[in-house]
Amino acid sequence: MTRRTEWSGDPAEPGGDPESGYGPAEPEEGGARPGRRSRGGAGAGSGFGEGAGRRARSGTRSSGSPSSSRAEKGEPRDPVEQARNICLRLLTGTPRTRKQLADALRKREIPDEAAEEVLARFVDVGLIDDAAFAGAWVESRHHGRGLARRALVRELRTKGVDSAVIDEAVGQLDPDQEEETARELVARKLRSTRGLDRDKRLRRLAGMLARKGYGEGMALRVVRQALEEEGEDTEGLDEPF
Repeated sequence: MTRRTEWSGDPAEPGGDPESGYGPAEPEEGGARPGRRSRGGAGAGSGFGEGAGRRARSGTRSSGSPSSSRAEKGEPRDPVEQARNICLRLLTGTPRTRKQLADALRKREIPDEAAEEVLARFVDVGLIDDAAFAGAWVESRHHGRGLARRALVRELRTKGVDSAVIDEAVGQLDPDQEEETARELVARKLRSTRGLDRDKRLRRLAGMLARKGYGEGMALRVVRQALEEEGEDTEGLDEPF
């Protein structure tokens, strides 16, 4: 949905001078040719060379302040920019509600004013859309997990979606479709209850539907019909379970 903002790491440091490991030309004992350089001469003994270059660079980096270190890592110091980056990362591949993002910013100690500015901007440009989130959530969780209205309402409330938005989202579920989904759930579970007595089968199947948010009346009706189709005697199963 949103591209992740990536921050580059520390720039690669250039390598040292390939000649820095050599000292100045000195005449060798025994009449050596003038102008020849020695690797172990005065230059090497004076602290230059590859090892010294590494030490010098290391000392330069360690002397930076914490703020400059953060800047080198690409972390913005402006709280608005920090909030923006946090929200973009959280929204990458996963839609989230306004409250979820607000909670994340608060946890990261972003000032309220900066957080509100970014959240409002994201709402304006459509990166935060609680109504679209709720609609997609209902569609996915009903068809994917078989959840009924009551369970969907509970889940959306925990994500901070407004009650009016929730009502509109769950309102897209057709009652006939909801009951058909309940029948499919019972049909998949029915085989695993064979061999149990009737009342135990009833409690197990009805309890499964209750956990998914189906009302008692619908659950009893669907389970009773499924048991009748298997030849079970359902007399007396009209009472609440």
